[in-house]
Amino acid sequence: MSLALRLAAKGRGKTSPNPMVGALVVKNGRIVGRGYHQGPGQPHAEILALKEAGLRAGGATLYVTLEPCCHLLKRTPPCVPAVVQSGVREVVVAMADPNPSVKGRGIAALRRAGIMATTGIARENATQLNRAYLHWVRTGRPYVILKAGMTLDGKVATAKGESRWITGPLARRDAHRLRSQVDAVVVGIGTVIQDDPTLTARLSDRPRKPALRQPLRVVLDSRLRTPPTARVCATQDQAKTLIVTTRRAPRSRRRVLEQAGVEVVSLSTKNGPVSLPALMTMLGKRGITSLLIEGGSTVNAAALRAKLVNHVVLYLAPTLMGGQDAKAVIGGRSPARLAQALALRHMTVRRIGRDVLVEGDL
Repeated sequence: MSLALRLAAKGRGKTSPNPMVGALVVKNGRIVGRGYHQGPGQPHAEILALKEAGLRAGGATLYVTLEPCCHLLKRTPPCVPAVVQSGVREVVVAMADPNPSVKGRGIAALRRAGIMATTGIARENATQLNRAYLHWVRTGRPYVILKAGMTLDGKVATAKGESRWITGPLARRDAHRLRSQVDAVVVGIGTVIQDDPTLTARLSDRPRKPALRQPLRVVLDSRLRTPPTARVCATQDQAKTLIVTTRRAPRSRRRVLEQAGVEVVSLSTKNGPVSLPALMTMLGKRGITSLLIEGGSTVNAAALRAKLVNHVVLYLAPTLMGGQDAKAVIGGRSPARLAQALALRHMTVRRIGRDVLVEGDL
């Protein structure tokens, strides 16, 4: 099952809104077939593994990281009939699929066909692998990662807004890897105006090599101050951009942005900023299962205050900036008591070049 999970991980950043799945066919102690899901509309892992095994699947054991599907509400045929027809003797599943269209039905169908079906092998590892998909199925909202590069004293920019570059090249490359694995990236209008980022995912800069799959770029802009010449608007051929605004935004600015090929959506609020909970619900309905917040201190604070952040990724540079007027990684008001501070769970720490990466769950 460990090998099947490693196979499944090859689909990271490619399968959404589907889960990552790996499968192995084993007969007489030898692997005779293997496969992993490579993207929406592509054959499922079980189908690929059984196809490679061919007639050798008869009497074999199929190891699969997620319960085989048995429904027709998708672009590919259900896997259970193919598993039954292959002649495998046993199916070992890491975890059941919480998708209401599956949710135990695949296992039950296998057992009715006389196939031994076992679940729960390496369940914890399988759950961790597909945590974004599982969160989306359970809540209808994307799994949210808050990412920032900062100094040791928690500063993300000088008082004048300078932030390039706080972290080193290896940390920035790792951040691009992370960006390439999510469905969407969110920033505030302040980041667009100050830094004019492209927000695309690159595998390398020398030579420049963009990732095959680019995240949706989401800009929070209550009054539509985004210039149509901004790089997130001018590079629609590289990645799509969604600007989320409010009723306060002038219609004339909306028309200009839409003429530039940018999608603009209004989320109603009472004279306030864009509602992040409403945004998450909207993105979830669009099939966005994972989201990376790369905004400034204001967006970070709003997301944490709304309790929308699931995971935190912080790149710490070995520098000290100082100054109360420098931009901190989290803006807004501080809690009155230390007991109200947010504590990370399952925290890990590792070096990336000259920087340190700290991450954990909330």
